[in-house]
Amino acid sequence: MSELNSILEPGMLVRHPAQPDWGIGQVQSNINSRITVNFQHEGKVVLDGRRVALDRVFDLD
Repeated sequence: MSELNSILEPGMLVRHPAQPDWGIGQVQSNINSRITVNFQHEGKVVLDGRRVALDRVFDLD
């Protein structure tokens, strides 16, 4: 869905645009459009990168 998803690497911080209550997540892996993210308030979630475009977080304000 998003070219940004293809450059996500472990350790990068992201938000799920449709789930703001999940908080900030840290990318655990990104393999063949399957992105595993550990979110602050939701825990570990495996997302289909072809269906959701994650927002990269650059600062924690």
